[in-house]
Amino acid sequence: MEKGNVSGASPYVHLVRDCFRSGGYVFATKPGEIAREHGISRVARLASNENPNPPGKKAVSRGCEALGSANRYPDAPLEQLISALASCHGDYPFVTGVGMDGVIETLVRTLVDPGDRVAVSVPTFSFYGLAATAQSAEVVPVARQDDFSVDPDRFIREARGSKIAFLCSPNNPTGTVTPVEDVEEILRKIDGLLFLDNAYVEFAGIDYRPLLADHGNLVIGRTLSKAFALAGARVGYAFVPGWLVPFYNRASTPFTLNTVSAHAATGALEDRESMEAFVRYVRDWRDRITRECGFPASPSGANFVMIDVAPWTGDGMVRELARRGVIVRSCASFPGLPDHYIRVSIGEDWENEMFLNEISVIRETGTGLSSRVRNRP
Repeated sequence: MEKGNVSGASPYVHLVRDCFRSGGYVFATKPGEIAREHGISRVARLASNENPNPPGKKAVSRGCEALGSANRYPDAPLEQLISALASCHGDYPFVTGVGMDGVIETLVRTLVDPGDRVAVSVPTFSFYGLAATAQSAEVVPVARQDDFSVDPDRFIREARGSKIAFLCSPNNPTGTVTPVEDVEEILRKIDGLLFLDNAYVEFAGIDYRPLLADHGNLVIGRTLSKAFALAGARVGYAFVPGWLVPFYNRASTPFTLNTVSAHAATGALEDRESMEAFVRYVRDWRDRITRECGFPASPSGANFVMIDVAPWTGDGMVRELARRGVIVRSCASFPGLPDHYIRVSIGEDWENEMFLNEISVIRETGTGLSSRVRNRP
């Protein structure tokens, strides 16, 4: 009997589907690894678009209270969370999932048969394509323009015939915000469903929810991981057309969202004051990093900034910053982006200051810049 053989030498490896033999989601380097490698006691974590603040008191209190009844399965429809969402947003149909990823995965499973087309506006979050590939779909990348904006005509043309089209706004990793009127034009002219990922929308000051009233092919995905500081609780939800709810629930894994996370989420949704204070904080730091980083930065409506660090490569800049105790994300793993971008999340004051100080030193001294990159045309 084999014991934990993951080397690929097992005679059973042939059982793994071809689409999972390589690739997969690319994670940021773990802070502990950086600290151990470079002997650093405190690492600035600016790679994963997290909220650096702990959850609010209401979220913690509700979650701890729910832990006392964790011996029971959660109520299948999660009535309290749905009620809290309705109190926050209005009387929309909602579905939930284990993070936004869980909502995406369930939606794809609900609608997509093997061989169906799924369009994805790129460069963007890789999980759309991963979820569609897992369902044996044909993934159709739709390139953004040079400034990372979406060309509605191109999107409509290339998404034709797709069961689902994915569009992220504000977009990860570019931070680009797609205007409401462009999204509406897309909704009117595509022949499938549009999944609009609004994971970062609280930081953008834009509202796509009114589009739901007139478009039965719109799903708006949201998360409590970012503005509401519950990344570790993995709470995702979506505004959906009413016709979709029963089918989504049939395709969903039973009891997906756990009791503790659901109750913590109800507390977080009630604490609007903390969320709004963090949004103001992010916007202030986002503007400052854009101004002071010393490199071209893309306009961002999210809690991060994408920075063009040419003539450094993204990977090279990430390595050099990591050596100095600052973890940021290279954008090299995002298809459709050149290899000279990094993504920098807004962290605590000291983390943001540390990033600005260290990237300034790197830029002024040319540290970590190989001749190959320096001389690149």
